[in-house]
Amino acid sequence: MKQLFSLLFLCFLSLSPQLQAQQWFNDKDLTQTGVYYYPEHWDESQWECDFKQMRDLGFEFTHFAEFAWAQLEPEEGKYDFAWLDRAVALAAKYNLKVVMCTSTATPPVWMTRKYPEIRVKLEDGTVLDHGARQHASFASPLYRELSYKMIEKLAQHYGKDSRIIGWQLDNEPAVQFDYNPKAEQGFRDFLRKKYNNHIKALNDAWGTAFWSEVYSSFDEITLPKTRQMFMNHHQILDYRRFAAGQTNDFLDQQCLLIRKYSKDQWVVTNYIPNYDEGHIGGSKTLDFQVYTRYMVYGDNEGIGRRGYRVGNPLRIAKANDFFRPFQGTYGVMELQPGQVNWGSINPQPLPGAVRLWMWSVFAGGSDFICTYRYRQPLFGTEQYHYGIVDTDGVTVTPGGQEYQQFIEEIKLLRKHYAPREDKPKEYLARKTAILHNHENGWSIQRQKQNVTWDTEKHIDKYYRPLKSFGAPVDFITEEKNFEDYPVMIVPAYQLADKELVQRWMDYVMQGGNLVLTCRTAHKDRMGRLFEAPFGSLINDLTGNSMDFYDLLLPEDPGIIQMDEKNYTWNTWGEILTPGKDSQVWATYSNEFYEGKPGVTFRKLGKGTVTYVGVDSTDGSLETEVLKKLYTTIQIPVMDLPYGVTMEYRNGFGIVLNYSDKPYKFDLPKGANLLIGEEMIPTAGVLVFKI
Repeated sequence: MKQLFSLLFLCFLSLSPQLQAQQWFNDKDLTQTGVYYYPEHWDESQWECDFKQMRDLGFEFTHFAEFAWAQLEPEEGKYDFAWLDRAVALAAKYNLKVVMCTSTATPPVWMTRKYPEIRVKLEDGTVLDHGARQHASFASPLYRELSYKMIEKLAQHYGKDSRIIGWQLDNEPAVQFDYNPKAEQGFRDFLRKKYNNHIKALNDAWGTAFWSEVYSSFDEITLPKTRQMFMNHHQILDYRRFAAGQTNDFLDQQCLLIRKYSKDQWVVTNYIPNYDEGHIGGSKTLDFQVYTRYMVYGDNEGIGRRGYRVGNPLRIAKANDFFRPFQGTYGVMELQPGQVNWGSINPQPLPGAVRLWMWSVFAGGSDFICTYRYRQPLFGTEQYHYGIVDTDGVTVTPGGQEYQQFIEEIKLLRKHYAPREDKPKEYLARKTAILHNHENGWSIQRQKQNVTWDTEKHIDKYYRPLKSFGAPVDFITEEKNFEDYPVMIVPAYQLADKELVQRWMDYVMQGGNLVLTCRTAHKDRMGRLFEAPFGSLINDLTGNSMDFYDLLLPEDPGIIQMDEKNYTWNTWGEILTPGKDSQVWATYSNEFYEGKPGVTFRKLGKGTVTYVGVDSTDGSLETEVLKKLYTTIQIPVMDLPYGVTMEYRNGFGIVLNYSDKPYKFDLPKGANLLIGEEMIPTAGVLVFKI
């Protein structure tokens, strides 16, 4: 079986991901809209009425069997697909395609009781149990065996069914920090393979000479106790790699099983956009990437007093820009239809907000949008989670009405279809990459050096101004071609090597405009400092050398000045000695290194290098640095206020207003207004044809 999986995996990887992604959707449809349904939650006499109303509201597909393992395999080895067959047939009667799920997030009770060793064990010793979900260990060979048997039966049954358009694996699979004995054994096996069974190589990588941590055998290694102060952070880095790999491998093996029986159905999973967990994009067999997004659940990241009813203006945009670049397409499997039940506070969304979120997903280039869920449940943990229809199963909720409106608007746009990449030249000229590797955040988190440091917020200080520029943004990995982007930002890229720095150098020499920020290239890939002064690895690239770095108290921030304006900082500041050809853009003002540079700019080859050695308090310095850069390299940008974003796709311009006041948008010359008005209200949408 293992050899078969390996062969299938190699064959699959030989296919072009881009071609794989493009065959699943007809671009002329623009996007498809679907809704979750749980036939097992409702009396079968109600199914047909539900599917008919789904169709009447305009939905094009539905979603089955996400948590139905107990119904699919009520006893070990005994399968019952008859009820699911009837549900699929009724959906098809009303022209609803089906996304089928593998149900592995909810193992049946017979499995948990008969095989208790499959359960996840937390670091504090708690063993998860039946009664919730995600309590089975991805590292358990027995759990995997039982899962694969069920999935193979399901794939044999539905793999060639034309009514099934695709598959969702598991549900919101996260990285498990699992202390199950099988996970510990798996970690040792992972290390043996990584270090070629040479314990000295591991000791060197982990720096075990420090504090007498030296190992003489792989069998002496245990899972790191991450809550223990000063636990070896090189070991934790490898553990996080192992844990992410367990999730990725579990998904890959599921996908390969389905691929044995299916050729015309896509296979994905629905990730929560936790950008530093490390598994997103790591399952190479998936056809494209899909995420889950909830916008209103008690936080107050929106704008103004009622911003919590609309949500963070960039939460969907950032997920779009993160997930799309992997294979060039993406979908959203769960999008909030109204109030949820699991937040700290669960308010009603602002009228129009649900529709705004759908347009936000569409604007980034998605191929489908699916909402969770059709009917509000009458029992279980999610009773207060809104659906498209109310608890009576008939009355359409406010969110359901907004879904219906969006579906009708997409039908209108289909009459004005243009190819996906039909976008203005000035928009494409602003195309910018943000180079991202989750391992940088892992490394920094264990040695932040300043409690106020936040890696994701540091990245957002560059992402936010890019969206105000009206720039298309891709979060990319090192696997991508840097030369595809006029500008590339590399924020806090702590783990690096000579080969990567050379690629940055080549990018600049060939005409790229590179922005490097503080904490970049301080360590090697195992998190060890180089035997050289801080920052030496990139000195030839930036033209600078670093004298030292400083960290300040948050209640007494420092000042850095650029173009006669002052900006505060405290989290991290690097004091630089500029090279002869470096332009000093910003200097420190009120410390013992007053007048020393913190931001420099350099022309190199055909391109430029901007080095931002400081993390400002609120991101305002980073915004001004980027504005100055784009002006210097003669790339015109927009100046949209925070809360207003604009994207192009399929020949359409889409403007979204998350702010707390109306925004007047001036249509480009010759544009044809299709949806909305030039004065866009809060939660409003404007769509025009270019």
